[in-house]
Amino acid sequence: MFIDATQKKPLKKFKWKRILLLILTIVLLPIGSGSIYEWVASEHAKKDFPPPGKLVDVGGYRLHLQKFGSGSPTIVLEAGSGETSLSWRNIPEQLAPFATVVTYDRAGYAWSEKANTERTGANIIKELHSALEKEGINGPYLLVGHSLGGMYARLFAQTYPDKVTGLVLIDARPENDERDTKSILESENFSGNPPSSILKLLKRSGAFRLFQDSLLEGLVPKEDRSQFINVIAKPSYFEAKEQEGKLAASTEDAIRRQNLGSLPVRIIARGLPQDYAAVGISEEGGKRLEEIWQAGQRTMMKISSDSELIIAKKSGHMVIHDEPALVIETIRSLLGR
Repeated sequence: MFIDATQKKPLKKFKWKRILLLILTIVLLPIGSGSIYEWVASEHAKKDFPPPGKLVDVGGYRLHLQKFGSGSPTIVLEAGSGETSLSWRNIPEQLAPFATVVTYDRAGYAWSEKANTERTGANIIKELHSALEKEGINGPYLLVGHSLGGMYARLFAQTYPDKVTGLVLIDARPENDERDTKSILESENFSGNPPSSILKLLKRSGAFRLFQDSLLEGLVPKEDRSQFINVIAKPSYFEAKEQEGKLAASTEDAIRRQNLGSLPVRIIARGLPQDYAAVGISEEGGKRLEEIWQAGQRTMMKISSDSELIIAKKSGHMVIHDEPALVIETIRSLLGR
């Protein structure tokens, strides 16, 4: 714990654990040799971790899209903030016997190339729609969105209503999240993620690869770290993720008070609260944030006259990892409707 010598009081924890190790890494690691090491390792990674799907041009840059199974409708999986097609693990394969399943990486993420447009929700769903059409996957679509991806799924359904047969929103970000939580986070002096400039430096210096067990502890599951370092953690990824976060409020504005008629909507909400103390938020602040999030899940039921709330009793925010069977069951319940 860091101590302020003048106040003799412990400082609040910074969200990014091991900040001291981070600084020491940057200062003490021989930057030149570390960068060369990372460059060589990254070049090998391109051969060892090729894209499992196709790269589809959407206007000067390509998105990585992978298709499983066959049949209609097509299940399109939209990952959360900082999450990629890999985050779904084996959910696509388990759904493939029942329908066509599509996973993809948003621009800048994993195998997808960096975009030349802002990372607004409007641009993101336009790119996805373009990639699907270019691959001859013309719908109808059953959209599944986790976290921030839930907002993109809602916006897609709003923009292309004739092509969407249903929505599954997995602990999706509520439409009033920024507006309702901003004052609480400010009062808690919550800094959020480190800036992309620092994260890119860590990547280029080789620090992520050399000190992954320390730097990624509590942030990336151990079984996913190799994929994170070799496929995901690229400068374009950190830039895209940061910009998506800054522009998320514009997507909230676009879907606020949404009315999707009688479109079947299933909302899976986490049953276990976030560990707010781990990122330096007080018990009272965490309680208020969790109440806002849970209220937002229930407010989402108003977007359709055919909506249902499902509680993932054994899950935190990553329901797709904690209770994948529940996710699969919920998606299958909407097939053929």
